[in-house]
Amino acid sequence: MSWPARRWIGPLALVLALVALATVAVTLRSERAIGEPPSAAQVEPATPVETAAVQVEPMAETVSAVGSLEANESVLIRPELAGLVTRIHFQEGQSVEAGAVLLELDDSEFQAAAAQAAAQERIAHLTYERLIRLRANQTTIVPAQQLDEAKGLLQAAEANRALYQTRLKKTKLRAPFGGTVGLRRVSPGDYVQPGQDLVNLEDLAAVKIDFKVPEAYLSRVAIGQQVILSTDAYPDRTFTGEVYAVDPRVDATNRAVHVRARLPNGDGHLRPGLFATATLLLTGRTDALLIPEEAVVYQRGQTFVHRVVNETARLTEVALGRRERGRVQVLSGLHPGDTVVRAGHQKLKDGMRVAAP
Repeated sequence: MSWPARRWIGPLALVLALVALATVAVTLRSERAIGEPPSAAQVEPATPVETAAVQVEPMAETVSAVGSLEANESVLIRPELAGLVTRIHFQEGQSVEAGAVLLELDDSEFQAAAAQAAAQERIAHLTYERLIRLRANQTTIVPAQQLDEAKGLLQAAEANRALYQTRLKKTKLRAPFGGTVGLRRVSPGDYVQPGQDLVNLEDLAAVKIDFKVPEAYLSRVAIGQQVILSTDAYPDRTFTGEVYAVDPRVDATNRAVHVRARLPNGDGHLRPGLFATATLLLTGRTDALLIPEEAVVYQRGQTFVHRVVNETARLTEVALGRRERGRVQVLSGLHPGDTVVRAGHQKLKDGMRVAAP
């Protein structure tokens, strides 16, 4: 071997030895890394989210509609006779009993007419009885025609007296049922005409609501079904009543069934004319799985939720049912006790780690 070749053998051997040592070191480091748990810096950070548990609660099949409340009984008090208002016996907004006198009209003319009719009746009665006695004693011949005429005059006098007695009673306007008097539209001294509006009377012990449901529900609507009512006047409260009448005719214009329900109103909170939403319970309550509506994720026409399993979000397809007050029924895809992401799922992907406060 020549001298130049021997001169390169030493450095080359040193380089090869260094390469071999580096290879061994890398191999040992890789084997050690495989056997050791990853450091905190290597773990993917958890995404903060809000979660909610799947709730199991009773839920009934319902149908909702809107309508206006009406008093159980409502009437406008109107006179049948013309006359001068002499007395008003109520305060506006006062509760009155059935038969209570509300207003009085001037009855002096009718009093006089009734007295005159009563006097004429007495005269006709005396005349008829005298003719009967004369005919019975046979002291005087009383023609049958005369007797019939006297009887007819008596009957006419009796009818005339009853007529003026009836008119005299109509000068006192009474409450046809117990209820609350509204705002009066006349004052003492006003001259009123027959049929003129004087004051409204409302029976508020119960209220009614009329609403319409689609004809598809006709076979499932029945008297006695429960109705839950809500109104903007009392946003934090609901009222319960029941159906007591169903119109036998279906509206040909909108293909709907007219339903009427009655609700107790002992505290008087509900008032006629209030706009309300009536929810009709068509079936009995059964257990349902409920989740917040905001937990639902819509993708390509399908519905999903992020189900939390071991601090990991799993995208799970679900089938949804009815909705009520910010919650939705889950028909399939979840089980009681599952937890879903309620808020913060906008940036989530299937399999990402999550952390709930």
